[in-house]
Parts: sequence; structure tokens; C-alpha cells
Amino acid sequence: MSRLDSKVVAITGASSGIGAATALELATRGAAVVLGARRTDRLDALVARIRTEGGRAEMLDVDVTRRADLERLVTLAVTRFGRLDVLVGNAGVARTAPMAALDVDDWDAMIDVNLRGVLHGIAAALPVFRTQGHGHFVTTVSTSGLKIVPTQAVYAGTKNAVRTLLEALRQESTDGVLRTTSISPGYVHTELVDHIDDPETREQAQHAMATLGISPDAVARAIAFAIEQPDDVEIGDMTIRPARQG
Repeated sequence: MSRLDSKVVAITGASSGIGAATALELATRGAAVVLGARRTDRLDALVARIRTEGGRAEMLDVDVTRRADLERLVTLAVTRFGRLDVLVGNAGVARTAPMAALDVDDWDAMIDVNLRGVLHGIAAALPVFRTQGHGHFVTTVSTSGLKIVPTQAVYAGTKNAVRTLLEALRQESTDGVLRTTSISPGYVHTELVDHIDDPETREQAQHAMATLGISPDAVARAIAFAIEQPDDVEIGDMTIRPARQG
């Protein structure tokens, strides 16, 4: 029997890419998954697939920039399955441009989704985890925060801010109640770079994804590995990237 058979896992950004792959991987291993994203048509199809294959899944329209949406997601998990064991904070956006371009709206979007969205998830789930006596925050960060390059200053900044706050939360939670895991993917075949505004930069990023990118399934398996560890074992940081990525 898998260690995930009794787990209840909520996932943000679950409609595509790493989030959808994680939902399928965990459900296949026996976890009940509660999926949140803005594109509910995709969530509908994903939930239907999981249920058809014998898994347990629920869904909710979630915009992580709205704190109330994260509260609703956590409440759905507890109401439907009796508890919440893991929150996978996967929602994220990437906008790239030189700082001198002063794309302040894009800066705000990345701060709101990548950083504030994670904080909203922590605010919603932490009281539940404390009441239960256990809980696990798994958050998608990025190798962009490990290797700083031009045009990614704000994106990398939001990801490193998340890495920092999770480490601080870990140090504040050494009573054995909480576990935190930061997952840093490199090039992965997702839609993340498709929304870059500058056509030339978008084309370059898409080419790198097509040339180097690994399957989201690889990241999903890493997330499953971190979750299925015994309660006294914490996988703090994992970097998952193509073997050929520089």
C-alpha cells in the first residue's frame, strides 16, 4: 500500500503543467486531491479523468491572489475528506524583461501570484495543520532563483522570497507538526513561458523549453517522493532539471 493512500492534498495551479501532472500522479498513488485553478473547464476534465480511473478528486475555481479563494479550497478539502495533509502551492506566472523596461504591472502580477499567493495558502492552511497536529507545505519555486540571469530579476526575486519564507517557517516549526518542501524545476514542458509579452523573448524561451524541457511528470514524481516520506523525515529542497541544462 502506498504511503499516499490516506493523504488529502490540495493543489493550486492544477489545471495544466506541473499542477495537473501532480494531481494525476498523487491520485494514481491513492491520495485524494482537491484541485484549484482559474480555468475550471480544464479542472472539470482533469477531475473526470481521475474519477474514471478510480481516484478521488474535487475541484474549485481559485485565484490565488484572493485570500478567500485559498480559504475556500482548504475548507473544501476538510469538509469533503475530513482533513488536509498537504498544500501544494504551484500557481505561478513568469514575466521577463530588463528592469529598465519598468514593466511595473508585470512586477505586480508576479508578486501577487508567486509570493502573495503562497502567503495566502499558508494563511489558510496553517491553522488547520496546527489543529490537526500535522501538515506539509510543498511549493514550486524555480531554478531561476538559483542562477540569476538578466531579464528575470523580479521573477527570480519572487521565487527566492518564497524560498526564504519557507525556510523561516521551517525553523519556526521544529516541533514536528509542519514540514516544508521547496521544489525548484528547471526547463519543464509547461505553458509558463507562453505568456511572456515580448515576442523575441517568448520565442527564445519557448525554443529552450522545446529543446531542453523535461516532462512535468518528472516534477510530479519528485513531489510525490517528498510527500510520501515518514512524518519524521522532511525533504527540504529539491532541484529537478534537465541533465543538459546549464
